[in-house]
Amino acid sequence: MKEALLKAFGNQFESPLIEEILREGTYMEVAEGEPIIDIGQYIRGIPLVLEGAIKVLREDGDGDELLLYYLEAGETCSATMACCMGHTQSEVRALAETDTRLVMVPVRKMEEWMAHHRSWRHYVLESYHKRLNELMQTVDSIAFKNLDQRLVDYLKKKVALNKDKRIKGTHQEIAYELNTSRVVVSRLLKKLEQMKKLVLHRSYIEILDL
Repeated sequence: MKEALLKAFGNQFESPLIEEILREGTYMEVAEGEPIIDIGQYIRGIPLVLEGAIKVLREDGDGDELLLYYLEAGETCSATMACCMGHTQSEVRALAETDTRLVMVPVRKMEEWMAHHRSWRHYVLESYHKRLNELMQTVDSIAFKNLDQRLVDYLKKKVALNKDKRIKGTHQEIAYELNTSRVVVSRLLKKLEQMKKLVLHRSYIEILDL
């Protein structure tokens, strides 16, 4: 685990903090699609992503989901941090976008590290800043972009995260994450296929030129 931790966080954390994370953290391997944090759960640790990617979603009162942002290696979930600091239940769901390796840091260490490690304080503040910017981009996308552009942006991000031009998943799953209907997603995907931007297969979407 130490090698993976140094690779993901070695340029952000000083050596004493790395050693504390190794001593206090819990190493986890999570398969693609598996939950890491769920809505309503009390948070006892925050994830530090070593490898892979995590998607963070919000759910409305009807059970519909909206994709908020992705976490990649070297990142953590600020929404989870906020729940930790406030000792409240999680308001987001985090799922492994790809097979993911991570370290869960216990909540009790957060305030201690904020007081004793400058690199941790900087990391936490930078994480909040980055996530806030991403949330603002999500709001702007919903408010100002039409759905076909949001779909293209979504597909591009999927390709970048998975490093694969074949995107697995159903039209319904895409619709959930974009908070729209399967019929609309299917129609827009068909339109992109006619434009030779992608090819629709039975169990995946092959991206050609977005």
